[in-house]
Amino acid sequence: MANRTDPEAKTIHGTNPQNMVEKILRMKIYDSTYWKEHCFALTAEAVVDKAVDIKSLGGTYGGARKPSKFVCLLLKLLQLQPDKDIIIEFIKNEDYKYVRVLGAFYMRLVGRPIEVYNYLEPLYNDYRKLRMQNQDGGYALSHVDEVIDQMLTQEYLFDIALPRLPHRLTLERLNQLEPWISAMADDFDEAAIKAEEDAAKKQADALLAEVSKERRHTDRLRLKDHNETRDRRRRSHSRERDRAHDDGHERDKHREREKERRSGRDHEKKRRRSTSRERPGRDGVKSRKADQSDPAIILANQERAKLGLRPLK
Repeated sequence: MANRTDPEAKTIHGTNPQNMVEKILRMKIYDSTYWKEHCFALTAEAVVDKAVDIKSLGGTYGGARKPSKFVCLLLKLLQLQPDKDIIIEFIKNEDYKYVRVLGAFYMRLVGRPIEVYNYLEPLYNDYRKLRMQNQDGGYALSHVDEVIDQMLTQEYLFDIALPRLPHRLTLERLNQLEPWISAMADDFDEAAIKAEEDAAKKQADALLAEVSKERRHTDRLRLKDHNETRDRRRRSHSRERDRAHDDGHERDKHREREKERRSGRDHEKKRRRSTSRERPGRDGVKSRKADQSDPAIILANQERAKLGLRPLK
């Protein structure tokens, strides 16, 4: 049948090559009009002609999540499993950028990690523009090197889960890959690079010294504020103690004055009592001592008593 994998195809990552595309997406591709009209009975050589007509990249789009031409042709390559040399020619094709990206994505799905790095990393030098179809059906601008970087770093692209890829540094430590050398490495002079490094180091040292100086200044200000705060607290506590002492002294003085006033009142009361004993009574008669001291008054009072008059004082 048209949807079956080539009987001579080998398993990829221990499974059928078409299983690299999720089943839901495969079913949508099988039901799409482009698959039925343009991908039926295609050969590996004929796929190139169809790939030349691709005008954008993408997975599925629209409300019905229709598959793009790019994923339809990718599934056809997985179904046919062409020779490795054909895929390499796809990747080396410099005339048609979408053919190159199709071959690179196929290599990312079926290739070994070393092959993926060896064949895809040179494409970092391709800066041609690409049209990316979004899920809403719109388009966005991208570049070949950006798509290649997404293939090497992301786990999901064009609605397809990518096989796990070891980090490049891990393969370098295992001596399976050579250290990465940028294509722009020859454009820089070693002396200029060293001069830039020295300038950057000096700038970093100056910045570090400035930060250290500012930090010391900040520490001094904090210490000064702390000392001022401590002094204010001490002065405040001293004033409170003085105020409390003054209040206690005033209370003592007040108690002494109250005590003196009470003592004065008591003395005045005693004096008044003693004076009242010496004064004549209410009937106006003088004391015996006064009566005995003045004989004339005594005689006069006797005469007045006989006449019924009040005695003289």
